[in-house]
Order: sequence, then C-alpha cells, then structure tokens
Amino acid sequence: MTTQRAATLSGLAAILLWASLALLTTATQGLPPFQVLAIGFGFAAAIGLARTAVRGADGWKELRQPLSALALTTAALFGYHALYFLALKRAPAVEANLLNYLWPLLIVLFAGLLPGVKVRAAQFAGTGLGLVAAVLLVTRGQGLQMRPEYVSGYLAALSAAVIWAAYSVLNRRHAAVPSAAITVACAAVAVLGAIAHLLFEQTVPPRASQWGVLLLMGVGPVGAAFWLWDHGTKRGDIALLGSLSYLAPLLSTLLLVVSGRAQPHWIQAAAIGLLLLGAWLSVRKPRTYAGAASPTR
Repeated sequence: MTTQRAATLSGLAAILLWASLALLTTATQGLPPFQVLAIGFGFAAAIGLARTAVRGADGWKELRQPLSALALTTAALFGYHALYFLALKRAPAVEANLLNYLWPLLIVLFAGLLPGVKVRAAQFAGTGLGLVAAVLLVTRGQGLQMRPEYVSGYLAALSAAVIWAAYSVLNRRHAAVPSAAITVACAAVAVLGAIAHLLFEQTVPPRASQWGVLLLMGVGPVGAAFWLWDHGTKRGDIALLGSLSYLAPLLSTLLLVVSGRAQPHWIQAAAIGLLLLGAWLSVRKPRTYAGAASPTR
C-alpha cells in the first residue's frame, strides 16, 4: 500500500508540473507548435540520456523495453499533442479545450475496466465535479456554440482526450518496464515533431529567453512530468489520479492570473470550491466499522 501511495503522489506531481505548461507556452508565442514540440521533447530526451550515461551499464539497461511498450508511449505522446494542436487550429479554443479536458473523466471510466481496479462512486462524483469546474474555467460561465464547420476540430480534441486516457490506463500492462525507458519515447517524439515541423511549418529562430523557456519545458512539463506520470499510472491509484487531474486546468489558470497573463474572475473561485469538494470526495476513504467484520456469535 505504501508503494501505491508513493506512486500516486508521483502521478500527482506530474499533474502539478503540467499546470505550468500553459504559462510556459505563452512565452513561446510566435514559434510554430511542432517546432516547440520537437525542441521541448529534444531537451527532455537529452536530459534523460545524460542521466542514463551517468548511471552507466545499469542506466542503458533501463532503456530496454518491448516494442509494444515503446509504440504505445510514442503514439500517445506524439498523437495527443499533434491532435491537440490540430484541434486548436480547426476549432475555437474554448470548445477544443473543453473536449480535451474530458481525458480525466475518461481515465476514471476506463480504469473501471481494469482487472483488480474498483472505482468508488465517490470518485465518479468527484471527477464529475472536476469536469463541471473545468467547464466553468474554460467557458467563464458563458454558453458554448458548437458549430458544424468546426466538426473536424472537435473530433481532433476528443480523439486527443481518448488517446491520453487510453494510454494512461493501458500503460499499466507494462508495469515491468522502468519509467526511465520513457527517454526513448521522448527522443522518438522529438524526431516526429521535427519531421512534422519541416513538412508543415516555417522555422522561426527562438529568442534567447525562449530557449530558456523551452529548456524549462523539457525539464518539467514535457520531461520529468511524463516520467512521474508513467510511474504513477503503472503502480498508483489510477482512478484517483484521473479524478485529481482536474487540478491541472485550475492551477494553470491561477498561474496565468498571478503572472498577469489572465484576468481574475469570480468563476475561478467557484471552480476552486468545486475542485476542492471533488478532490475531497475522490481521496476520502469509505468508513469501515469494526463490528461489521466481526462474526456473529
């Protein structure tokens, strides 16, 4: 149980790191998305390989993995980001982000299909409150306008959510693969991102400050975060991680407000209350009574 708790905390740390991605992304304004993807994951791969080299033979051994594990991780990391970028291009950001934020709810639903994993009713309720909070944050309490001309963008955003949720749950099948092996997937995503950039985008030289931001992204939200998430989804409470994942959009919004990149709004306070209630429901253990387990005499 202690091992599961530590792994769950590892997944939570990944969620906290992802909360910084929106703020860091705003600092890369003007750079093409696939260029950012290639450089960010390139830094993550370089850091991972440096760690591997320091560990010597043991480090290189950790990179070995079945082709199925590498294919799953690479397809998920690249597919999610590629579809998300496509969604933002082909649909309004509000609707695209809202559909994308279905992935925590989908993780909880998919987790219920895993053998040996039981999702409590309170976790479903907590995740539902998280979804409501995400809706409030994204829409600022206003209505949505789903229009038929943006269907391809909506489908891309929904597909990204499904891919990430499915990966997070299926990753449990490769629990024997060390989390350090994700370095290989990061390198593969960097190469695929570079190919997509060269095919579809015009290269824009980053400024010195942007190179620093890209390095921070490679260290944190597109580097260590995936290592931590890999460990958390393989050995932690996957249903609980799905419920707590709605902390990412909340903390992301708060960071944007604190940094002056977004304006404070009463909706944010309401979302905080809903998320805190949802998180409490998700982590709350059902009461057990000593007498219930005692045999009748």
